[in-house]
Amino acid sequence: MKSTEIKELFVRFEKATSELDGVECWSARDLQILLGYSKWENFIKVIEKAKEACRNVGEHIEDHFPDVRKMVSIGSDTDRLIDDVGLTRYACYLVAQNGDSRKPEVAFAQTYFAVQTRRAEIIEQRLLEFERIKAREKLSQTEKNLSGILYERGVDDKGFAIIRSKGDQALFRLSTHLLKYKFGIPENRPLADFLPTISIKAKDLAAEMTSMNVQSKDLKGQNPIEQEHVENSIAVRRMLVERGILPENLPPAEDIKKIQRKFEGDEKKVLKELKKSKSKKK
Repeated sequence: MKSTEIKELFVRFEKATSELDGVECWSARDLQILLGYSKWENFIKVIEKAKEACRNVGEHIEDHFPDVRKMVSIGSDTDRLIDDVGLTRYACYLVAQNGDSRKPEVAFAQTYFAVQTRRAEIIEQRLLEFERIKAREKLSQTEKNLSGILYERGVDDKGFAIIRSKGDQALFRLSTHLLKYKFGIPENRPLADFLPTISIKAKDLAAEMTSMNVQSKDLKGQNPIEQEHVENSIAVRRMLVERGILPENLPPAEDIKKIQRKFEGDEKKVLKELKKSKSKKK
C-alpha cells in the first residue's frame, strides 16, 4: 500500500469512531465498509468468529460486542432502523484478526488495531506503575511522621526499626529478613521497594492507625507502642485475608527505583521533544 493510502485509511478509521455509554466504539456496519466487505451477511460471519475468540480468552462478549440498532436512509427522505453491533477497540482488533487478510483494508486494520490496543495496554501499565510509586512515597511520609511521633515518646531509631519489623511479622506472618529472602530482595534495600501496591498500602494503613492511636491513647515507650503497631497490623491482615488476599503469597513487584528511573527518563524525553518543538517554531 502507498503511504497516501495508509494515511487515508488511518483518517477514515479514526473518524469512524463514536461513543457508546462512555466507551469508544465503532459501528460494525461502518467497519464492514472500512474493511472492504460489500455484504453484511459475509461480514457478520467474521464478527461471530471474533466473538468466539473473545469468549475463548475469558472476556465477556456483551462488554465488547453489544447489539445496537442504527438508523439508515433508504431514499425518498425515509429512514429505517437496522440491526448493528457496537465494537470496542478490542473487538475491532479481533474482527480484523479474523478477517480476510488478502484485503488490503483488513491487513491495514490488523496492524492498526494491534498497535492501538497495545498502546492502551502500555498506558494502563504506566498508570498502575505511577499508582505504586505514589503509594510508596505515601508510606515513606507516613513512616517519617510516625518516627517523629515515637521519638517524642522515648523511641529511638533502633526502637522504631524493631517496631516496624514486628509490624511486618504480624502483617505477613514472616519476619522482614525472611520476606526479603523469600522474594530475593537485597538485605540493604527496604522491603517496601519490592512489594506490590496493595501490600504497600496495607503497611501504610497499619502505620497510620498506629500514629493516630499512639497520640489518642497517649502511649509512651517502646513496648506499648510496639504492641499497638502489632495489633493494627494484625487487623489489616485480617481484613485482607477475609477478602481472599494473603499478602505473603503475593509475588514481588519490580524494584521501585527502576520504575522511578523509567518515569524520570520519560520526563526528560518529553522535555527534550518540547525544546525541539519550540526551537523549530522560532
